[in-house]
Amino acid sequence: MKIGFCGTMSVGKTTLVNSLRELPEFAEYQTRTERSKYLSDLGIPLNTDSTLKGQTIFLAERCSELLQDNIITDRTVIDVMAFTALAKSINFKDKQDFINLAADMIHEYDYIFYVDPVGVEIEDNGVRETDAKYREDVNYMINFYLTKYSSRINNLVKISGSNESRVKAVVDTLFTV
Repeated sequence: MKIGFCGTMSVGKTTLVNSLRELPEFAEYQTRTERSKYLSDLGIPLNTDSTLKGQTIFLAERCSELLQDNIITDRTVIDVMAFTALAKSINFKDKQDFINLAADMIHEYDYIFYVDPVGVEIEDNGVRETDAKYREDVNYMINFYLTKYSSRINNLVKISGSNESRVKAVVDTLFTV
């Protein structure tokens, strides 16, 4: 099964994946979490400064995850699409071509969990953007693409609340018959 978490920055996606990794239900799963610091250290522009080359690297990471079985990741191609749409240095045509390409991968996720930012404060990890307006814009674009490409999504589950309630929602969704 391929499980992806999507949502704007600083909503707890990585924390959630790290919590799931510890559960026996996910013992057979590989997990992939945020590599923003690593990529930033390589000189790859992030957030509002992102470039087409940078977003291509992010998409390649998401595609490499989709090549694996039993994977849980704290990013999806939808996240990449949203950040690309908001990147200032990418022209409109290139954005549209890139987003159309990325959208072709959406159907490969068995489950996409959208992590709602309501009630979650922005945490500064030294790499991510901390501008509240930009965070809202990313969230808007993610929701836009979730709606626009809903026919390509196998299973979409919206989760919110504390990390514990999110973990419970994920486990209940995947393992309750």
